Amino acid sequence: MNNKIRLRFPPSPTGAFHIGSARTALFNYLVAKKNKGEFVLRIEDTDKERSKLEYEKDIMRSIKWLGLEWDEGPKEDGKEKGKYGPYRQSQRSDIYKKYLQKLLDEDKAYRCYCTKEELDKEREEQLKRGEAPKYSGKCSNIKEKRDADFVIRFRCPKHEKIVFNDMIRGEVSFNSNDIGDFVIGKSDYSALYNFAVVIDDYKMGITHVVRGEDHISNTPRQILLQKALEINTPYYAHLPLILGSDRNKLSKRHAATSLYEYKEKGYLPEALINFLAFLGWNPGGEREIYSLKEIVENFDIKRCKKGGAIFNIEKLNSINSYYIKEKDINELTMLCIPYLISSNLINSDFKEKQFIPAYGGKQPIASFKLFESEKEISFKKLSEIISLHKERMKYLSEISDFTDYFFKEIDYDVNLLYWKEMTKEEVAESIDKSLEILSNIKEWNKENIEQQFISSCDKDKGRLLWPLRAALSGKKASAGPFDIMLIFGPEETKKRLKTAKNKLLK
Repeated sequence: MNNKIRLRFPPSPTGAFHIGSARTALFNYLVAKKNKGEFVLRIEDTDKERSKLEYEKDIMRSIKWLGLEWDEGPKEDGKEKGKYGPYRQSQRSDIYKKYLQKLLDEDKAYRCYCTKEELDKEREEQLKRGEAPKYSGKCSNIKEKRDADFVIRFRCPKHEKIVFNDMIRGEVSFNSNDIGDFVIGKSDYSALYNFAVVIDDYKMGITHVVRGEDHISNTPRQILLQKALEINTPYYAHLPLILGSDRNKLSKRHAATSLYEYKEKGYLPEALINFLAFLGWNPGGEREIYSLKEIVENFDIKRCKKGGAIFNIEKLNSINSYYIKEKDINELTMLCIPYLISSNLINSDFKEKQFIPAYGGKQPIASFKLFESEKEISFKKLSEIISLHKERMKYLSEISDFTDYFFKEIDYDVNLLYWKEMTKEEVAESIDKSLEILSNIKEWNKENIEQQFISSCDKDKGRLLWPLRAALSGKKASAGPFDIMLIFGPEETKKRLKTAKNKLLK
């Protein structure tokens, strides 16, 4: 068996990959890489009705997108890498059957023939007496096999204190009398969660288990099974739950829970990694921006908090904004293009192979048709537009709303053209003045444009520059007028001003 530290991330493919699972995957990865260990992906797909291949693929793609490459586990093509497979529980039935039979043969487990109705009645009576519900053990002495449906129950030892040292919470203890004989398998010898996990961790050489605190109650059951099977107990660490701002468990009403939703909205993987790492852990100090490599270097699971980790969307937005600003402009433009296409601002008939890679100082070459006309816009012009707005973006999908006026004329309320207490006549005069200034600009560069306009302003610059900017963008907030004019060019700038004046005088 491998002597390295080995951790596993074992998601169930029964729904979209959520933010809590991403945090658990990250912390397992961090412990593994910090200790030069191995990170294993295991798919727990024993729920045949709810498990779907599309969810399994979503899990794998999401983990890869985050940059958390696993050392062992299944691959998207159906193959596997690693020598401790199969890495899907649905393919490990024979292994579970062998160990279930072992416990039955050693009288450490037994067949229980109680019906659901009997168990429900027993539970109701216990609750009436104020007792914590647990199985009474009435089938525990049945030796003969019966021709009836059954489950396999583990024979839980009495009066035993179960103690483990949690890497985050310190010593945690349970009394076996509070657990009762729990179900570990069905009549077809298929294994239930606690049993399958114990066998898989043992057979795969897992040394450390990092999971959410909602699994703490499973830990004593798993330790009892490990003792009964005479196998090693891994080290356990239970992460704090992710909470919403009201300190309740994170749900849709607090924020999106699917990682896909964050990806679609335009959050960057490096930002999400940075944000998720700080949900329950902190390296100390005031610094908040860390690359994945730096997080690995600084990570110590003993610095994880015991209390719930608050999900702060504003903090995530701030971190994502930082990473957007740090992006190479060509790369950022490539990331923004799909959002411009989906918003019907540019046409989708382009292929990435048209582009020279946006690295090594080479400029991608391509142009795009505007969605509403036959006009074209070059990649260079696109990058200039995006560069103008990168400081304002919290996530990539905002780019469409920020920049739509560059791709089409925006219908806006004429009142937008007014600065403070200006009259209609004064706004019209301001637009005429801008057109006059434009006619005198011989050299079209930002410095010259700005100099010409600023020198023509009176003390209240807004009287000239507000109607100008509003006429160009059709927005209450936008890039500055000189930046917009530089990208538009003189003809489009004049056209927008004339359109605004016509709108004003209607």
